[in-house]
Amino acid sequence: MKHEIIGKTVPVVEVTLEKGESMYSQSGGMCWQSEGIAMKTNAKGGLMKSIGRMFSGESIFMNTYTAERDGAKVAFATTVPGDIITLDMNKHPQGFVFQKGAFLCAQPAVDVKVTFTKRFSAGFFGGEGFILQKAQGPGKLFLEVDGDPIIKSLSEGEVLKVDTGNVVGFEPSVKYEIETIKGLGNIFLGGEGLFLTKLTGPGKVIIQSQNFGDFAGRVIGFMPKK
Repeated sequence: MKHEIIGKTVPVVEVTLEKGESMYSQSGGMCWQSEGIAMKTNAKGGLMKSIGRMFSGESIFMNTYTAERDGAKVAFATTVPGDIITLDMNKHPQGFVFQKGAFLCAQPAVDVKVTFTKRFSAGFFGGEGFILQKAQGPGKLFLEVDGDPIIKSLSEGEVLKVDTGNVVGFEPSVKYEIETIKGLGNIFLGGEGLFLTKLTGPGKVIIQSQNFGDFAGRVIGFMPKK
């Protein structure tokens, strides 16, 4: 399998497959394909995993695209302006945890399932939902990022505090918590909300420069009101 990321504003990843090779994505993720690609839709991983994907914001059904001849191509597009991160999961044997909506596509050997934060408060107040997703298994995983990606490598005990919604993902070795912003003035006047995501190393963290939820909220504010 070979791949190329095309475009800068709303990029796509175009994958070139040899006969018998496959890629899967959530429903509606495919942008274009050449002749020689067969699509099959199913509840990948069974009923329970499908229900878990629904709660994590992904589609219940997954589409698998399989090449029927060498050199067949299929492309998957991001949903908002941003970037695409390529993760070689062979280099992440413990897996990689990421927020809902970040999954774009992956090779079949990469298993994506829901995972729970250790503390209920992290999910309840975190703004990105109690349920995160975890990918594990050999192969390539592609994540979509709102805006530009920033990759941080945290050392043992190093802390990074991130605005809610700007965390794309992190290695399982990174501790994930929610911290309340201190001071009533900061809460009501600071414009940053009530909580920050606290990430403690060691491990790799991927942050996105755009929080599309905040962006959408600002756009709605300019919409005419009846």
